[in-house]
Amino acid sequence: MKVAIVHEWFVDYSGSERVVEQLLQVYPHADLFAVIDFMPQPLQQHIQHKSVTTTFIQKLPFARNHYRNYLFLMPLAIEQLDVSSYDVVISSSHAVAKGVLTHAGQLHICYCHSPARYAWDLYHQYLNETGLRSGFKGFLAKLVLHRFRNWDAASAQRVDFFISNSKYIGRRIKKNYGKDSVVIYPPVAIENYALSPSKGDYYFTASRMVPYKRIDLIVEAFSAMPDKKLIVIGEGPDFGKVKKLAGANVTLLGYQPYDVLRTHMQQARAFVFAAEEDFGITPVEAQACGTPVIALAKGGALETVTSETGVFFNTQDKNSIIEAVQRFEGKESSFNPQLIRKSVEKFNQIRFRDELRQFVMEKYHEFRQSL
Repeated sequence: MKVAIVHEWFVDYSGSERVVEQLLQVYPHADLFAVIDFMPQPLQQHIQHKSVTTTFIQKLPFARNHYRNYLFLMPLAIEQLDVSSYDVVISSSHAVAKGVLTHAGQLHICYCHSPARYAWDLYHQYLNETGLRSGFKGFLAKLVLHRFRNWDAASAQRVDFFISNSKYIGRRIKKNYGKDSVVIYPPVAIENYALSPSKGDYYFTASRMVPYKRIDLIVEAFSAMPDKKLIVIGEGPDFGKVKKLAGANVTLLGYQPYDVLRTHMQQARAFVFAAEEDFGITPVEAQACGTPVIALAKGGALETVTSETGVFFNTQDKNSIIEAVQRFEGKESSFNPQLIRKSVEKFNQIRFRDELRQFVMEKYHEFRQSL
């Protein structure tokens, strides 16, 4: 069967790109489509150096660094991609990819990383954090997001089958789109992580510094505990804000190569995670290193962290994190690195490819028989 893979945008290598990478392992002859493609040359190995068919947004001014500002054009843009000659269209979507137009003779399966947070669940939080609650710019933002939300809900009806990356996202798909989904957890390169023979004296977190990741809360909490060390890896729009909150016991390393990040993850006392994440790959990677996780008890973390592999806190505030760290230290010696690693081995890449391949094959055969 002839397969098209439609992705939002290729600009870096993060969770959704890892899914596309594994899709290409299953369907190496598939063609790639996206709103834009500015993937740096060294990262193109992850998409097999394939050429990507893009939209008119690729050529708009400042699209390389400010493509998100063209959200109001993305529904129009994604509908201009012509995938009409393919038997199966697989969209990798957290915004507009699922809105690609298909016809009745095609099977469209969407691997949904998340319904667009800023248009649905985090709409009010997004307006507050960006200063768009009022004023003329606020009015325009609300208008754009209102229209986008209407299009988003309508475009979801074009999908024949949804795959969600967690039960949590499955519930959000059902609420926002009224569609059922099947859970196939995303691929994690478990084999790239190993237990460390020794542990350091620090706690660790790593993330792109954007508001919903709540790195600011983690840093604020540890700054209030000067007897404990925290190391943070990551960069992003919130880096300056986070730096101002950091006490002398908090070390911000900014962007670091993968090997440096992995070493810190392996040797940390615990990995701290404060985001309400769709799935959350980094907590799984930390556990693959045998490192316990201190996590917010919401979102995908509830499906990857257990009482035997970490400690939960219930609210996104400084005091909850401080209390969770204290509880962690009270039971730190009881955590078994081998057991922690074993608990996440089920999220490996081979499992993802097998489950994805079988799901698509079953649905394709059913679809062909119905024609």
